[in-house]
Amino acid sequence: MSDDSFFREVDEELRSDRMKNIWQRYGKYLIGLAILIVLATAGFRGYEYWSKSQASKSGDRFLEAITLSEQGELDEALGVLRELEVDGYGSYDVLARMRAATVLADKEDYLGAIAEFVDVGRDNDVPKAIRDVSRVRAAYLLVDHGSYEEVSAQVEVLSGADNPMRHSAREALGLSAWKNGNFSQAVEWFSLIVGDTEAPSNLRQRAEVMLDVMAAAGHDTKQT
Repeated sequence: MSDDSFFREVDEELRSDRMKNIWQRYGKYLIGLAILIVLATAGFRGYEYWSKSQASKSGDRFLEAITLSEQGELDEALGVLRELEVDGYGSYDVLARMRAATVLADKEDYLGAIAEFVDVGRDNDVPKAIRDVSRVRAAYLLVDHGSYEEVSAQVEVLSGADNPMRHSAREALGLSAWKNGNFSQAVEWFSLIVGDTEAPSNLRQRAEVMLDVMAAAGHDTKQT
């Protein structure tokens, strides 16, 4: 037992000496690493707080713009949105551009609204889902304020069978074709909506109404 005790003491001394040597050689680096970890953690927490604060401020201003527009103060709402387009945090700059286009439409500046939506739809820095929504919004305005070719340029690319925006894209194309007197093309688009089991019920009902209207006017609505 005494031998075991002796060897344990020697082993502990050796370990202690090794630790002293390690600390003497690398102690300053270990201290530096510990300081870096503390600073990095503090920096991350600080950025996290700043990020949430900026997002909250942008969100408050965006809600302010919506409230102003709902109260009919469109110029004031547009002013707030233009500021957010420049310094909005996160996605609020893009949301501000979309809302600004809506405000322009409310002001009956339809060409300005269309230009805004088209601009967002072409911006590759904007998430694709938002670009597609913007294209559809532009297309609906173009039904009354543009040509079928302009509508097609915005949303025909979204009308494919596997595109989640196809129902709205087809409706805009159908309405534009109908308005421009191309009834066979209108029937084709509305029939695609009616025949799509995944089409929203309200949109399918509108397509059925349009087919009934054209049939009542003497147009052939049967698909061959």
